[in-house]
Amino acid sequence: GESIAGSRWTAAHKRRILDSRVQATRSLVAAIRGAATPPRVLVSGSAVGYYGPLDDEIATEDTRPGSDFLAGVCVQWEAEAARAASDRTRVVGIRTGLVLERDGGALPEMLPPFRFGAGGPMGSGRQYWPWIHRADWIALVQWALQRPEASGAFNATAPNPVTNRDFARALGRAVHRPAFMPAPAFALRIMLGEMADALLLSGQRAVPARAERLGFRFRYPRIDEALDALFGHA
Repeated sequence: GESIAGSRWTAAHKRRILDSRVQATRSLVAAIRGAATPPRVLVSGSAVGYYGPLDDEIATEDTRPGSDFLAGVCVQWEAEAARAASDRTRVVGIRTGLVLERDGGALPEMLPPFRFGAGGPMGSGRQYWPWIHRADWIALVQWALQRPEASGAFNATAPNPVTNRDFARALGRAVHRPAFMPAPAFALRIMLGEMADALLLSGQRAVPARAERLGFRFRYPRIDEALDALFGHA
């Protein structure tokens, strides 16, 4: 789908974010429903943004959806995917958090301030950032494909979410740089507008309750382990 972090959220950009997910899923579901031999499993994307901005409340898959823009996108996206469910097709929704990958995703965009000794928390740093190592995300999707009892929503997040302040400290340790320089909330809002509040200054304390209950085990359950694996030669 359209990148949620590619540019400021104009009305046109927000429409592309929504349509690129909902309409594409709608077309896919129509093909599945019309197929003589439909797939046994549909794994559909979603995000922990489903829950909207939360404070310290732990978000499991049973937590109510939020009411902001990203939550609305996720609710509509998941509703379209759910229409593919039948006695022949199992639907799994992967509510993804911040995927940690050294050479892709959001992590490389975070590194320049740390490289120059100016890394640190964003805003207050108290907001939770639900994260997952890329290897665990891939393993979770593969696991969901293979487990007949896995259906419905799954939080694709590590079992130990951290605050943004603790994330910044862990990243600083991983790359051997200081992490004491906060990025002021007002400056982020000036630069990024609504997107700053939705993506950087708020978060969700999401945990993978359903996956763990069904027996999935994480290779990197803690942030230091995950970042050390990614930056072992930093």
